[in-house]
Amino acid sequence: MSDENSSVEEMPVLLRSDSGGVVTLTLNRPNQFNSLSDELLDALQFELTGIARDENARAVVIAANGKAFCAGHDLKQMRVNNSEAYYTALFSKMGALMTSIMYQPQPVIARVQGIATAAGCQLVASCDMAVAVDSARFAVSGINVGLFCSTPSVALARNVGRKRALEMLLTGEFISAEQAALEGLINRAVPLHQLDEEVGRLTSAICAKSAMAVRTGKQMFYRQLEMGVDDAYRYASGVMTCNMLHEDVAEGIDAFMQKRPPVWKGSD
Repeated sequence: MSDENSSVEEMPVLLRSDSGGVVTLTLNRPNQFNSLSDELLDALQFELTGIARDENARAVVIAANGKAFCAGHDLKQMRVNNSEAYYTALFSKMGALMTSIMYQPQPVIARVQGIATAAGCQLVASCDMAVAVDSARFAVSGINVGLFCSTPSVALARNVGRKRALEMLLTGEFISAEQAALEGLINRAVPLHQLDEEVGRLTSAICAKSAMAVRTGKQMFYRQLEMGVDDAYRYASGVMTCNMLHEDVAEGIDAFMQKRPPVWKGSD
Protein backbone atom coordinates (compact mmCIF):
# COMPACT_ATOMS: atom_id res chain seq x y z
CA MET A 1 0.00 0.00 0.00
CA SER A 2 1.37 3.39 -0.96
CA ASP A 3 1.99 6.15 1.56
CA GLU A 4 -0.58 8.26 -0.29
CA ASN A 5 -3.31 5.65 0.19
CA SER A 6 -2.33 5.21 3.82
CA SER A 7 -2.66 8.92 4.49
CA VAL A 8 -6.10 8.97 2.88
CA GLU A 9 -7.31 6.09 5.05
CA GLU A 10 -5.89 7.70 8.19
CA MET A 11 -7.71 11.00 7.63
CA PRO A 12 -10.33 11.59 10.33
CA VAL A 13 -13.81 11.02 8.93
CA LEU A 14 -15.16 13.98 10.91
CA LEU A 15 -13.53 17.30 11.75
CA ARG A 16 -14.54 19.63 14.56
CA SER A 17 -13.92 23.33 15.09
CA ASP A 18 -15.27 25.66 17.79
CA SER A 19 -15.64 29.41 17.49
CA GLY A 20 -17.75 31.85 19.49
CA GLY A 21 -20.19 29.26 20.74
CA VAL A 22 -20.63 27.63 17.32
CA VAL A 23 -19.43 24.06 16.84
CA THR A 24 -18.81 23.04 13.23
CA LEU A 25 -18.74 19.33 12.42
CA THR A 26 -17.35 18.71 8.94
CA LEU A 27 -17.92 15.44 7.10
CA ASN A 28 -14.47 14.51 5.82
CA ARG A 29 -14.75 11.66 3.32
CA PRO A 30 -14.57 13.78 0.15
CA ASN A 31 -13.31 10.95 -2.05
CA GLN A 32 -16.36 8.89 -1.05
CA PHE A 33 -18.72 11.86 -1.47
CA ASN A 34 -19.01 11.93 2.34
CA SER A 35 -21.05 8.74 2.39
CA LEU A 36 -22.17 7.79 5.87
CA SER A 37 -19.98 4.87 6.87
CA ASP A 38 -20.36 3.22 10.26
CA GLU A 39 -17.30 5.15 11.39
CA LEU A 40 -18.72 8.51 10.32
CA LEU A 41 -22.09 7.80 11.93
CA ASP A 42 -20.34 6.84 15.17
CA ALA A 43 -18.20 9.98 15.07
CA LEU A 44 -21.21 12.23 14.52
CA GLN A 45 -23.11 10.59 17.36
CA PHE A 46 -20.13 10.88 19.70
CA GLU A 47 -19.65 14.58 19.00
CA LEU A 48 -23.32 15.49 19.26
CA THR A 49 -23.62 13.67 22.57
CA GLY A 50 -20.72 15.67 23.98
CA ILE A 51 -21.93 18.96 22.54
CA ALA A 52 -25.35 18.45 24.12
CA ARG A 53 -23.70 18.64 27.56
CA ASP A 54 -21.59 21.70 26.69
CA GLU A 55 -23.23 24.88 27.99
CA ASN A 56 -20.78 26.98 25.97
CA ALA A 57 -22.04 25.48 22.70
CA ARG A 58 -24.88 27.60 21.33
CA ALA A 59 -25.29 26.23 17.81
CA VAL A 60 -24.05 23.35 15.68
CA VAL A 61 -23.21 23.51 11.97
CA ILE A 62 -22.90 20.31 9.94
CA ALA A 63 -20.73 20.97 6.91
CA ALA A 64 -18.77 18.84 4.44
CA ASN A 65 -15.52 18.81 2.50
CA GLY A 66 -15.38 18.10 -1.20
CA LYS A 67 -17.85 18.40 -4.05
CA ALA A 68 -20.75 16.57 -2.38
CA PHE A 69 -22.42 17.29 0.93
CA CYS A 70 -23.39 13.66 1.46
CA ALA A 71 -24.23 10.85 -0.96
CA GLY A 72 -26.07 8.75 1.61
CA HIS A 73 -25.05 5.46 3.14
CA ASP A 74 -21.75 3.82 2.19
CA LEU A 75 -23.01 1.27 -0.37
CA LYS A 76 -19.68 -0.56 -0.59
CA GLN A 77 -19.65 -1.09 3.16
CA MET A 78 -23.27 -2.23 3.05
CA ARG A 79 -22.59 -4.81 0.34
CA VAL A 80 -19.61 -6.25 2.22
CA ASN A 81 -21.81 -6.66 5.31
CA ASN A 82 -24.81 -8.20 3.58
CA SER A 83 -26.83 -9.54 6.49
CA GLU A 84 -30.09 -8.80 8.23
CA ALA A 85 -28.30 -8.21 11.53
CA TYR A 86 -25.97 -5.62 10.00
CA TYR A 87 -28.73 -3.75 8.20
CA THR A 88 -30.92 -3.74 11.32
CA ALA A 89 -28.07 -2.28 13.36
CA LEU A 90 -27.13 0.24 10.66
CA PHE A 91 -30.60 1.69 10.15
CA SER A 92 -31.20 1.73 13.90
CA LYS A 93 -27.96 3.69 14.30
CA MET A 94 -29.02 6.11 11.59
CA GLY A 95 -32.43 6.63 13.18
CA ALA A 96 -30.82 7.27 16.56
CA LEU A 97 -28.52 9.89 15.03
CA MET A 98 -31.38 11.68 13.30
CA THR A 99 -33.44 11.81 16.50
CA SER A 100 -30.34 12.99 18.38
CA ILE A 101 -30.25 16.00 16.08
CA MET A 102 -33.91 16.69 16.85
CA TYR A 103 -33.35 16.35 20.62
CA GLN A 104 -30.05 18.25 20.55
CA PRO A 105 -30.41 21.26 22.88
CA GLN A 106 -28.61 23.49 20.39
CA PRO A 107 -30.07 24.32 16.97
CA VAL A 108 -28.36 22.31 14.22
CA ILE A 109 -27.81 23.94 10.83
CA ALA A 110 -26.78 22.09 7.67
CA ARG A 111 -24.29 23.95 5.47
CA VAL A 112 -24.88 22.29 2.10
CA GLN A 113 -22.20 22.97 -0.49
CA GLY A 114 -23.07 20.16 -2.93
CA ILE A 115 -25.47 17.32 -3.68
CA ALA A 116 -27.32 15.56 -0.88
CA THR A 117 -28.83 12.24 -1.81
CA ALA A 118 -30.68 9.43 0.01
CA ALA A 119 -29.49 9.40 3.65
CA GLY A 120 -27.61 12.61 2.87
CA CYS A 121 -30.91 14.27 2.01
CA GLN A 122 -32.27 12.73 5.22
CA LEU A 123 -29.47 14.41 7.16
CA VAL A 124 -30.37 17.80 5.67
CA ALA A 125 -34.06 17.27 6.42
CA SER A 126 -33.29 16.25 10.00
CA CYS A 127 -31.33 19.41 10.77
CA ASP A 128 -33.30 22.26 12.31
CA MET A 129 -32.30 24.61 9.52
CA ALA A 130 -30.35 24.33 6.28
CA VAL A 131 -28.62 26.76 3.97
CA ALA A 132 -27.46 25.49 0.58
CA VAL A 133 -25.41 26.79 -2.27
CA ASP A 134 -27.70 27.55 -5.20
CA SER A 135 -26.07 24.85 -7.34
CA ALA A 136 -26.83 22.08 -4.81
CA ARG A 137 -29.30 19.34 -5.67
CA PHE A 138 -31.32 16.97 -3.53
CA ALA A 139 -32.73 13.50 -4.10
CA VAL A 140 -33.87 10.37 -2.27
CA SER A 141 -32.60 8.05 -4.96
CA GLY A 142 -32.69 4.58 -3.41
CA ILE A 143 -35.60 3.68 -5.68
CA ASN A 144 -33.14 3.74 -8.61
CA VAL A 145 -31.39 0.65 -7.22
CA GLY A 146 -34.58 -1.08 -6.08
CA LEU A 147 -34.54 0.28 -2.54
CA PHE A 148 -37.31 2.56 -1.27
CA CYS A 149 -35.74 5.21 0.97
CA SER A 150 -37.88 4.31 3.97
CA THR A 151 -35.82 5.92 6.71
CA PRO A 152 -35.11 9.11 4.71
CA SER A 153 -38.86 9.37 4.08
CA VAL A 154 -39.46 10.00 7.80
CA ALA A 155 -37.56 13.28 7.85
CA LEU A 156 -38.50 14.21 4.28
CA ALA A 157 -42.24 13.87 4.94
CA ARG A 158 -41.91 16.11 7.99
CA ASN A 159 -40.38 18.89 5.90
CA VAL A 160 -42.15 18.91 2.55
CA GLY A 161 -45.71 18.15 1.47
CA ARG A 162 -46.83 14.56 1.01
CA LYS A 163 -47.21 14.72 -2.74
CA ARG A 164 -43.77 16.27 -3.24
CA ALA A 165 -42.20 13.79 -0.82
CA LEU A 166 -43.75 10.80 -2.60
CA GLU A 167 -42.75 12.15 -5.98
CA MET A 168 -39.13 12.39 -4.83
CA LEU A 169 -39.26 8.97 -3.16
CA LEU A 170 -40.91 7.14 -6.05
CA THR A 171 -38.98 8.72 -8.92
CA GLY A 172 -35.56 9.31 -7.37
CA GLU A 173 -35.35 12.54 -9.33
CA PHE A 174 -33.28 15.50 -8.18
CA ILE A 175 -34.75 18.82 -7.18
CA SER A 176 -32.78 22.05 -7.30
CA ALA A 177 -31.75 24.13 -4.33
CA GLU A 178 -34.25 26.76 -5.37
CA GLN A 179 -37.03 24.18 -5.42
CA ALA A 180 -35.84 22.70 -2.12
CA ALA A 181 -36.19 26.15 -0.54
CA LEU A 182 -39.68 26.60 -1.96
CA GLU A 183 -40.72 23.15 -0.70
CA GLY A 184 -39.33 23.73 2.81
CA LEU A 185 -36.49 21.21 2.69
CA ILE A 186 -33.97 24.02 3.20
CA ASN A 187 -34.31 27.58 4.45
CA ARG A 188 -32.63 29.28 1.54
CA ALA A 189 -30.30 28.86 -1.42
CA VAL A 190 -27.47 31.36 -1.92
CA PRO A 191 -24.46 31.79 -4.22
CA LEU A 192 -21.33 29.98 -3.06
CA HIS A 193 -19.58 33.19 -2.01
CA GLN A 194 -22.49 33.96 0.33
CA LEU A 195 -22.84 30.50 1.89
CA ASP A 196 -20.65 31.04 4.95
CA GLU A 197 -21.98 34.56 5.43
CA GLU A 198 -25.57 33.29 5.49
CA VAL A 199 -24.77 30.43 7.87
CA GLY A 200 -22.93 32.91 10.06
CA ARG A 201 -25.91 35.23 10.04
CA LEU A 202 -28.12 32.46 11.42
CA THR A 203 -25.66 31.32 14.06
CA SER A 204 -24.97 34.90 15.17
CA ALA A 205 -28.68 35.55 15.56
CA ILE A 206 -29.09 32.39 17.65
CA CYS A 207 -26.05 33.09 19.82
CA ALA A 208 -27.37 36.57 20.59
CA LYS A 209 -30.52 35.15 22.16
CA SER A 210 -31.07 33.66 25.61
CA ALA A 211 -29.59 30.16 25.69
CA MET A 212 -32.42 29.12 27.99
CA ALA A 213 -35.08 30.37 25.58
CA VAL A 214 -33.45 28.69 22.59
CA ARG A 215 -33.12 25.32 24.34
CA THR A 216 -36.63 25.52 25.77
CA GLY A 217 -38.09 26.57 22.45
CA LYS A 218 -36.47 23.87 20.35
CA GLN A 219 -37.55 21.12 22.73
CA MET A 220 -41.09 22.47 22.92
CA PHE A 221 -41.39 22.89 19.15
CA TYR A 222 -40.66 19.26 18.32
CA ARG A 223 -42.75 17.82 21.15
CA GLN A 224 -45.88 19.73 20.20
CA LEU A 225 -45.66 18.65 16.56
CA GLU A 226 -46.63 15.11 17.53
CA MET A 227 -49.64 16.21 19.64
CA GLY A 228 -53.22 17.02 18.80
CA VAL A 229 -54.08 20.71 18.80
CA ASP A 230 -55.73 20.72 22.23
CA ASP A 231 -52.84 18.85 23.87
CA ALA A 232 -50.33 21.03 22.05
CA TYR A 233 -51.87 24.21 23.44
CA ARG A 234 -51.99 22.78 26.98
CA TYR A 235 -48.36 21.73 26.73
CA ALA A 236 -47.30 25.06 25.17
CA SER A 237 -49.09 27.02 27.89
CA GLY A 238 -47.23 25.13 30.60
CA VAL A 239 -43.88 25.65 28.91
CA MET A 240 -44.55 29.33 28.38
CA THR A 241 -45.54 29.79 32.01
CA CYS A 242 -42.26 28.24 33.20
CA ASN A 243 -40.38 30.28 30.61
CA MET A 244 -41.97 33.51 31.85
CA LEU A 245 -40.74 32.85 35.39
CA HIS A 246 -37.09 32.53 34.33
CA GLU A 247 -34.76 35.40 35.14
CA ASP A 248 -33.79 35.82 31.48
CA VAL A 249 -37.33 36.88 30.63
CA ALA A 250 -37.35 39.51 33.37
CA GLU A 251 -33.99 40.75 32.08
CA GLY A 252 -35.18 40.75 28.48
CA ILE A 253 -38.32 42.72 29.24
CA ASP A 254 -36.45 45.21 31.42
CA ALA A 255 -33.80 45.66 28.72
CA PHE A 256 -36.49 46.23 26.10
CA MET A 257 -38.24 48.87 28.18
CA GLN A 258 -34.93 50.52 29.09
CA LYS A 259 -33.80 50.45 25.45
CA ARG A 260 -30.55 48.59 26.16
CA PRO A 261 -29.09 45.22 25.13
CA PRO A 262 -30.08 42.36 27.45
CA VAL A 263 -27.51 40.57 29.56
CA TRP A 264 -28.56 36.94 29.65
CA LYS A 265 -28.02 35.09 32.91
CA GLY A 266 -27.71 31.45 31.96
CA SER A 267 -29.09 28.35 30.26
CA ASP A 268 -31.00 26.62 33.10
